[in-house]
Amino acid sequence: MAMWIQAQQLQGDALHQMQALYGQHFPIEVRHYLAQWIESQLWDSVELDNPAEEAKAKHLLDSLMAELQRKAQHQVGEDGFLLKIKLGHYATQLKGTYDRCPLELVRCIKHILHSEQRLVQEATNASCGSAGQALDSLSQRHQQINQAFEELRLATQESENELRKLQHSQEYFIIQYQENHRIQAQINSLATLPLAERTPRETTLQSKRATVEAWLTREASTLQKYRLDLSEQHQKTVNLLRKQQTLILDEELIQWKRRQQLAGNGGPAEGGLDVLQSWCEKLADMIWQNRQQIRRCEHLTQQLPLPGPMEELLSKLNSEITDIISALVTSTFIIEKQPPQVLKTQTKFAATVRLLVGGKLNVHMNPPQVKAVIVSEQQAKALLKNESTRNDSSGEILNNNCVMEYHQATGTLSAHFRNMSLKRIKRSDRRGAESVTEEKFTVLFESQFSVGGNELVFHVKTLSLPVVVIVHGSQDNNATATVLWDNAFAEPGRVPFMVPDKVLWPQLCEALDMKYKAEMHSGRGLAEDNLVFLAQKAFPSNNNNSNPEDYSSVTISWSQFNRESLPGRNFTFWQWFDGVVELMKKHLKPHWNDGAIMGFVNKQQAQDMLLSKPNGTFLLRFSDSEIGGITIAWRLVWNLLPYTTKDFSIRSLADRISDLNHLLFLYPDRPKDEVFAKYYTPPLCKHFLFGPGLLKTLPHWCNSGGCVYNFSFSPPLNPNQHWNMNKAHTRIYIKYNLTKKKHISAFSLQLYYG
Repeated sequence: MAMWIQAQQLQGDALHQMQALYGQHFPIEVRHYLAQWIESQLWDSVELDNPAEEAKAKHLLDSLMAELQRKAQHQVGEDGFLLKIKLGHYATQLKGTYDRCPLELVRCIKHILHSEQRLVQEATNASCGSAGQALDSLSQRHQQINQAFEELRLATQESENELRKLQHSQEYFIIQYQENHRIQAQINSLATLPLAERTPRETTLQSKRATVEAWLTREASTLQKYRLDLSEQHQKTVNLLRKQQTLILDEELIQWKRRQQLAGNGGPAEGGLDVLQSWCEKLADMIWQNRQQIRRCEHLTQQLPLPGPMEELLSKLNSEITDIISALVTSTFIIEKQPPQVLKTQTKFAATVRLLVGGKLNVHMNPPQVKAVIVSEQQAKALLKNESTRNDSSGEILNNNCVMEYHQATGTLSAHFRNMSLKRIKRSDRRGAESVTEEKFTVLFESQFSVGGNELVFHVKTLSLPVVVIVHGSQDNNATATVLWDNAFAEPGRVPFMVPDKVLWPQLCEALDMKYKAEMHSGRGLAEDNLVFLAQKAFPSNNNNSNPEDYSSVTISWSQFNRESLPGRNFTFWQWFDGVVELMKKHLKPHWNDGAIMGFVNKQQAQDMLLSKPNGTFLLRFSDSEIGGITIAWRLVWNLLPYTTKDFSIRSLADRISDLNHLLFLYPDRPKDEVFAKYYTPPLCKHFLFGPGLLKTLPHWCNSGGCVYNFSFSPPLNPNQHWNMNKAHTRIYIKYNLTKKKHISAFSLQLYYG
């Protein structure tokens, strides 16, 4: 319950935000009394988008009910009696709310715990350091936004108060105006009276009318001034709203989208969407309140027309604030979970879209439907220019319609596409040397809904990050290159999907390092000497330059990255690098994270490094000649034939190093068992069963000296049959024929090699 203890120490706005997390959907009392139990459960292990997880969620719901009942039973005394009743009531309430949808309970509690953790972390960060220490830029921006919201709240409240005063003044004015008409009617009715009787009464009424008319004249001028002052106040508020919206949508939301794109290259998770939603909801609330105020001003103006520019001013204000709310709604229709950027046809994929202001504007009262279609780069350009695409698409997506759902616990309105599949794709004519894996598409999500009782109708659309469509796994490597280049070097607000053809080498290094660290799940990325090695590989003519600064102003083109083969090779720079990443990710990640693999060392460097070391010293370097290969370099032998993924699927790197008795020390001087022993496979009896006519290739681990391997034959064979043993590097091939048919069930063969 450590988190709850810290959450209770929150103050000010953070405390209000924490309290706002709770309500009928999950009472704060339940959080308080079951704090320890709640924080000990594995909520994050439940996949909310997987219906198969409902049983796990149901178990958590039942456990929560049981824990509440147990807590209630332990209450004693007068206060305990009341608490016992209350906890029992909460158990019944939660059971009724979530019994049919237990996954929603999990979603609710996950949202609460993550939000509490964020609030506590923000409060902790704010309290660290001396009081005079400046806030970091992120905190400053957030503080600026929160201060602006407070200013807007006060301005909106002030204009509401002034509007009520105006309304009361106008109502009194109308009463006096009607009184003036009544007096005039009385004067007119005196015409039938005798002159003597009429004159004094008429004089009195005329005087009274003159007083009222004078008041009406003065008050009309005052009302007009009130109206002008209020419209000026509304104009200032509208300007503040526009400024705040620009800050949130054009800076914070754009930065979130940029972080989301970099996350596709392995950058940190974008996060912060709940904070963005809270800001957008506050904006929507403020805008809507001011819009309603302006409409009430229009109604007052129509109710009592007065000479002046009010009608034109209010019409302009109404138009401006409607534009602001429209921009907010259309900009906050976003893709929370992007579809995969390398998209294979006939393969299931998922995506989630979210309307950040959907809950605040009650869009969920008439849940809208979202449709997904795949469009080409040219069609995306036309969409952004508001040019008609005649409802064209560049392919067919199955299960591409989804209704938006409102999650009360988190206050989110979203559509989860769980089972989409790209049935077919229609490619455009390619330009020059462009391959199919360089062609970019995008998934367009669009919907239509109304707010304010059909007062405003919105047609919203949003485009996914660029998608490269493949039809075979062999295309994945080159498609990933296109995606990595686009994610790394795309500029916000670009024309789809323009990226520079050349970038500075340090920019590419940053992208490669981000990708590598993410795949290794490690803080150990590419060191300076690794990047120099990569630069020498990318720019062979500069391979004598060993200083990182030598490459700081060098540019690398897309063609050099993944179109042109490396000198003397049949693969590109990216294909070589991606092969290394795949090999490491699948088989060698622990060794990289342990620092056991140097990797980015060429053959000559390895020889130079080992020359001064004792015999038996070795290092591990990536093969220059084979994609996804790693070789062992050691004194005397220098380099073994590279091992690849195929080899490591048979026997691990650690076991292979263990088998080679000549390997003693990992460079520079670490005993190999100290580094690799924890990864050795415990020794087992090696037994091979051969069938008739079978050619069996022994794995690399047959190379160890003095190991005994048993071979069984079916049907039994003659021990004097023909054996052909061929040594090829470190591999041994054994072939046998079945020309003799004498009975022998097994024999032992002892292999000594090297």
